[in-house]
Amino acid sequence: MTGIIVSTTPSLEGRPAKEYLGIVTGEVIVGANLFRDLFASVRDIVGGRSGAYEDVLQRAREQAIAEMRTRAVALGANAVVGVDLDYETVGSSGSMLMVTASGTAILV
Repeated sequence: MTGIIVSTTPSLEGRPAKEYLGIVTGEVIVGANLFRDLFASVRDIVGGRSGAYEDVLQRAREQAIAEMRTRAVALGANAVVGVDLDYETVGSSGSMLMVTASGTAILV
């Protein structure tokens, strides 16, 4: 699956779309306990940045993109264009974070 092209651009230069297969998404929700643990380890913060927090966001983003890719492949796509990443707090107290990757699956 590593061969699938993922791009934030609406098209791929020099590789016109033969077929548009539909919108694909990938979602990951990071639970409250994880964030509580991260904030408990404030000692990891250096220069206003938390390496542990950034690592969690990076993993969630990578998982959302991987899920989106899997759904694109299931449709017969070999590329996803117009990819957008969204981050949103969810849950009754906003204690969970949802990372969503969405784009258009195409065949080039």
